[in-house]
Amino acid sequence: MKAHHEHEFEAALGLPEVLPRNEYIVWQGRPDWQQLAVDAFHVRKIAVYFAVMVLWQAVNLLDSDTAAGDMLKQLGTSVGLASLALAVLSWSAYWSAQATMYTLTNKRIIMRIGIVLSLTFNLPLKKITACDLQLLKKSTGNIALGIATDSPIGWLNLWPHVRAWRVATPQPTLRCVPQAESLATTLLQTWRQENPTEQLLSVNTEPRHSNQVLGQA
Repeated sequence: MKAHHEHEFEAALGLPEVLPRNEYIVWQGRPDWQQLAVDAFHVRKIAVYFAVMVLWQAVNLLDSDTAAGDMLKQLGTSVGLASLALAVLSWSAYWSAQATMYTLTNKRIIMRIGIVLSLTFNLPLKKITACDLQLLKKSTGNIALGIATDSPIGWLNLWPHVRAWRVATPQPTLRCVPQAESLATTLLQTWRQENPTEQLLSVNTEPRHSNQVLGQA
């Protein structure tokens, strides 16, 4: 697996260099930014937390006999700060998605990620040992990849394009990709063509919004 910097010098969209003659693009795409905001940046959960805190503040202010004008001012400040925080998170999710380009070729998966520091990771299909699909809403989903390597990519280098709660053994993940189930099937077919005599250790669909199993290689 190799990492390259700065997609401003891409040979083509999402590609650090021109593909060899025997390699071609099967699929390209980027995360759905709204689903990324919910799934990776947890905007919805944080919004609920802020709403509970503001409600709790309002109850305490009512109990303290605070003047109506002062109460509205304090609540307004809290709502304003909460809204600003949610806007920053949403903005981060949007630009994270815009800066990302996932590419599936007949030989590898290329992940160009990063807003400020752009990195490109090459994941050869011959090194992929597992493929787990987590279906989300709006036909989006996360496709986590098990990689056979002695030097795994650091969790922080990958975030948010990494499987949740797998810090010790990070798994690169195509996060919140549109038409995820169809892409997972395409990935499986492409992997089989590159590894005709091998078997994936696992090809599973995680039971979040669907219990359907893609099938075994």
